[in-house]
Amino acid sequence: MRIVGVTVDLVHVEAAEPFRWRDGLPGSEPALVGGVLKIHTDAGVVGTARTNRGVIVRDIVERRFAEAFVGLDPLEREKLWRLAWEIDRIERFPVYLIGLLDVALWDLAGKVAQEPVYRLLGGFRSQIPAYASTVTFGSVEEYLDVADQCLALGYPAIKLHAWGDARRDAALCAALREHVGPDVPLMYDGSAGFDLPDAVHLGRVLAEHDYLWYEEPIREYSITAYARLAERVDVPLLVAETTEGAHLNTADFVASGCASYVRTSAGFKGGITGAMRIAHLAEAFQLRAEVHGSGPVNRHLCMAIPNATYYESLVTTNPVRREACVDENGMVQAPREPGI
Repeated sequence: MRIVGVTVDLVHVEAAEPFRWRDGLPGSEPALVGGVLKIHTDAGVVGTARTNRGVIVRDIVERRFAEAFVGLDPLEREKLWRLAWEIDRIERFPVYLIGLLDVALWDLAGKVAQEPVYRLLGGFRSQIPAYASTVTFGSVEEYLDVADQCLALGYPAIKLHAWGDARRDAALCAALREHVGPDVPLMYDGSAGFDLPDAVHLGRVLAEHDYLWYEEPIREYSITAYARLAERVDVPLLVAETTEGAHLNTADFVASGCASYVRTSAGFKGGITGAMRIAHLAEAFQLRAEVHGSGPVNRHLCMAIPNATYYESLVTTNPVRREACVDENGMVQAPREPGI
């Protein structure tokens, strides 16, 4: 079986229901031109991956990959993954681009094998608990109301995205712990909103209130800053979410001693191939590798990675609507269809 074409079909993507992130960040997406990346084979099997950046992805695919992948074996994913990184050296692609190519190759492999991709990856579990991952809401009172709704809908744990103000966010985190009691796992995501002094202040509050992890409080350009933060706070840090370089960069975070958890994902880490490299790297150091984001690809990763503990389920509305793949007990079941 050989690749005979790599294409991107442009599609209309409806505007997301409006929501906010922290101060300084754009919120929900407007209507946009998405894309469906397709890898075609001479056997008639097609692997696909979807993106919200259709125009950008089509331009790069047509210029750099439409010819480079043709004639190669689509099941030689390692070879193709390395080739994509080699070509990246000449242009420095958006971080998600290599991930899309890799996801499409895994989708194709699953279709050829007539198996869900998580089983091709080894398959560790058939279900996993989901945590409710909030967007930014308007007040402490609204967050507490949203938390009550999430727990009533079956979510066993809650992660906060808040305002990006260290003292205001710290007060929210303390109020939420007091509101839900000691037994509900809580996490906090700073979305890279702080410098080191503010990150230390907030981290000490999170430790005092027994938060499970403290995620991306500082831009991840400086591993040294994270090492300094880890020296000054007792809450476990979850690191290396958005940095480029896949497992190579994550390895430097681990070597610095700052990580208790690392982030892995198909979107930011070079697809499923890169995500699994990071998970295995973390496992070698007895760290957890938590999967970033929701959606079908991440469901497969969650079912395949032994050292992942949750599926991230985004909560964007009040009243809260539970994600369709999360059941009344807060569990997500393994996909059953071949491919992604």
